[in-house]
Amino acid sequence: MPESFEYDVCVIGGAGHVGLPLSIALADKGRKVIIQDINQSAFALIESGKMPFLDKGAEPMLARVINKTLFATTDPAVAGKSRYVIVVIGTPVDGHLNPELRTLNRLCDELGPNLRGEQVVILRSTLYPGTTERIRNILKKFNPKVEVCFCPERIAQGKAVEELHTLPQIVSGFTPDAIEQVSDLFRLLTKDVLALPPLEAELTKLFTNSYRYIQFAIANQFYMIAGDYGADFHRVYEAMTHNYPRLADFPRPGFASGPCLFKDTMQLSAFTNNKFFLGHGAMLINEGLPNFLVEQTKKRMNLRGKWAGILGMAFKADSDDKRDSLSYKLRKVLEMEAASVLCSDAYIREEGFVAEERLIADSDVIFIGAPHARYKDLDFKGKPVVDVWDFLPFPTLLTSAPAQGSII
Repeated sequence: MPESFEYDVCVIGGAGHVGLPLSIALADKGRKVIIQDINQSAFALIESGKMPFLDKGAEPMLARVINKTLFATTDPAVAGKSRYVIVVIGTPVDGHLNPELRTLNRLCDELGPNLRGEQVVILRSTLYPGTTERIRNILKKFNPKVEVCFCPERIAQGKAVEELHTLPQIVSGFTPDAIEQVSDLFRLLTKDVLALPPLEAELTKLFTNSYRYIQFAIANQFYMIAGDYGADFHRVYEAMTHNYPRLADFPRPGFASGPCLFKDTMQLSAFTNNKFFLGHGAMLINEGLPNFLVEQTKKRMNLRGKWAGILGMAFKADSDDKRDSLSYKLRKVLEMEAASVLCSDAYIREEGFVAEERLIADSDVIFIGAPHARYKDLDFKGKPVVDVWDFLPFPTLLTSAPAQGSII
């Protein structure tokens, strides 16, 4: 590292789900890393060696590196003191589901004056295709020597530290030297590094998340078709997948939500001038699942005057991440139909949430929003339960008892 740089790596937005695990992993490899973020409440936990969110295996590593090779600050000027500057702020979508670039434009205005020397800026979060080149052109006006690269993350939320070392890392850049430099950095984590042109790297990330979103939509569409005709989709699913390798990766139905899949599918749709019809179809199906569950429940019981409960408000099982969780959409739908809606989550603390025991006791019907493992052992007191995941070990309101001769 040149003597003029105080840090090897600065991670902007580094206190979040993408930046913090990456910062910890690089610091654990002996690199001097500084997190730059405005989230001071998260810093208090990080500097005490505690993770501000769940991530398997991260906390022991954090405790090992904090204030040794990993540091934190709110000062944006620290970017100018770092050889590599990793940005984990992606392209959000606006209320009309179009990419919102103003956030990244503001970032360039803040970051540009701090850059100096032959630094490498690495964009890590999902970007609208062509954004890497756009940012490169802006930052080159501040510092002609700066290199701008896109190296997308493809980790599963909650397993970041683990997957940073087990998944291939995709890198891109506009010059061979830039690609070599970012490859050297990510080879600290894995030898499996793939280099692409920036546009192809951007599409790789969008295609990956859109594919997953469409996979979930297929399962959810089949679930709805079966439900409309009184068939138990979960029995159909078992018959489809039993000892049939060509459907080994077929997902079960459930809420396809979180901060990436829906947003990235809509970005790809915008990029194709709204000709990504599979993506639009997937959105209508996945976003319509909460409404479908409520309508199916209404066919079996009168919700008027009843209390409904939602167990699990995170966007997926055994996570404390509630970003874009469809459990919150389910709550809105139920608030229009039921007398009251109670919510509980094993990992999320939020005003108005109640304990699991109270939710079960006070609810006339219970929906499984996120299938946290601990819910399998709960006593539901014989209450009707809606379980789209087929998670619980007993028949629920929208399923049938196992048929004679069914797959066990």
